[in-house]
Amino acid sequence: MQHNIPVEQLGAQAPAMADAISACVHCGFCLPACPTYQLLGDEADSPRGRIVLMKAVLEGSLPAAQAQPHIDRCLGCLGCVTACPSGVKYGALLSGYRALTAPAAQRGLFDGIARALSHAVLPRPQLFRIAALAARLAQPFAAVLPRSLRAMLELLPARLPAAVHLPAVSPALGTRRARVALLAGCAQQVLAPEINAATVRVLTRNGVEVLVPQAQGCCGALAIHTGAAPRARQFARNNLAAFPTDVDAILTTAAGCGSGIHDYPLLFAGTAEHAEAQAFAARTCDVSVFLDRLGLLPLPAQPQPRRVAYHDACHLSHAQGVRAAPRNLLRQIPGVTLLDLPEAELCCGSAGTYNIEQPQLAQQLGVRKAGHVRASAAQIVAMGNIGCMVQIQRSLGAAGSVPAVRHTMQILDDAYQAGSSPRM
Repeated sequence: MQHNIPVEQLGAQAPAMADAISACVHCGFCLPACPTYQLLGDEADSPRGRIVLMKAVLEGSLPAAQAQPHIDRCLGCLGCVTACPSGVKYGALLSGYRALTAPAAQRGLFDGIARALSHAVLPRPQLFRIAALAARLAQPFAAVLPRSLRAMLELLPARLPAAVHLPAVSPALGTRRARVALLAGCAQQVLAPEINAATVRVLTRNGVEVLVPQAQGCCGALAIHTGAAPRARQFARNNLAAFPTDVDAILTTAAGCGSGIHDYPLLFAGTAEHAEAQAFAARTCDVSVFLDRLGLLPLPAQPQPRRVAYHDACHLSHAQGVRAAPRNLLRQIPGVTLLDLPEAELCCGSAGTYNIEQPQLAQQLGVRKAGHVRASAAQIVAMGNIGCMVQIQRSLGAAGSVPAVRHTMQILDDAYQAGSSPRM
């Protein structure tokens, strides 16, 4: 791969980017799996089309500004990776390319403000809560605001749930079977703090001691997704120092966070921290994977049967290859009929901050996903990612609607509470 851009600017990610470009044979298997190609039908808005564009920019035959709209429209959902028969590591190419080009990318004033606000607020739960409460004052004026700022307001719930404090240590109930550290996440702590509380209850009930490192912070997934690599490394370094090494696993409850941590080795490629990043990523897994391997303790009889549809979050199914584990757990709940959704491989439109930066495309994908959920006649739709939960709940309608939108751990927590109806 010849570069007019100096190779040193590409950094240690250059080999992975070059491998991804050279591995693509332009067969077209990625096209049906690409949400933007399905919506727009434009080759430049497909994975193989974007690979051609990125290659041309890196070789100096195309200005980055000409490719930028098509690259910006990519959700980074990695559905193409699952579909690709050639093993193209599209995610490594996309994150490396965005890290290279993002600093010089030209965006409109309000789009730039929205991105800056997202980066400043979302990784800091306390600041996010304050900002969300303050933003409610602006919601009556949302219709006259610029598109990206309006999208931020529309994603906020009518009211925020109360904050939930997680103890630094939650001991296992009964015989201790394992000891883990939990990543609390950022937006999830504000928008749905009960997910973490339910996760701790399920884990401790299954004999798992849970540590919640108090010095932990944002995993850096948002920064990785948008090409802010130096910022992502700062977040990652903090967590490398904050989390203990003497645990059986580091657990995540959000698909995006898990995927972000599994990108740490690429993020630190060619640095002295690479081995530490590799070890950290190797210890990290989604909570559903950990519990499936450990084995659930028996669940009590349930007061009524339920139809549960499972939604595959892209950064669980495509980025981490996690599909069976959450389904295995849900099937163990007495009386649950588990349903799969059509077009499970297509993104719901959340994709980090995509529903802020590309709200029209995100809305179309959300409506499409919500239609499949409604058609399933499920009472509950389960998933493992806070971004998907917000997007699908918004697309389904008002909170409290049927089907109810629940995290897999919340459904398990409900099921362990024998004799009580699941909280909807």
